[in-house]
Amino acid sequence: QVQLVESGGGLVQAGGSLRLSCAASGTIFSLKTMGWYRQAPGKQRESVAVISSFGSTNYADSVKGRFTISRHNANNTVYLQMNSLKPEDTAIYYCNVIYTDYWGQGTQVTVSS
Repeated sequence: QVQLVESGGGLVQAGGSLRLSCAASGTIFSLKTMGWYRQAPGKQRESVAVISSFGSTNYADSVKGRFTISRHNANNTVYLQMNSLKPEDTAIYYCNVIYTDYWGQGTQVTVSS
């Protein structure tokens, strides 16, 4: 059974940084494309960043230059480094195994102005 556990969310002032982690188990992590998504109140869930098994990355335009997705296959973990945070980044952030219904429980990120 695949499990994804996110951590690292919290409350931060605008301009600050947070690093999210997603620990995966029950799957061959190194072979999977992983993604971070977010959902703000009243809005649809949206893709934030994706990293392939080879390490190639893709970002939403709204976070390019501020967020960095990375992975550590030995630890079965994917990260999202978030810098220069803005109030509009406030959302619940979820980890996902791309093209599957495997999701974590989410971690809340709140950016105050």
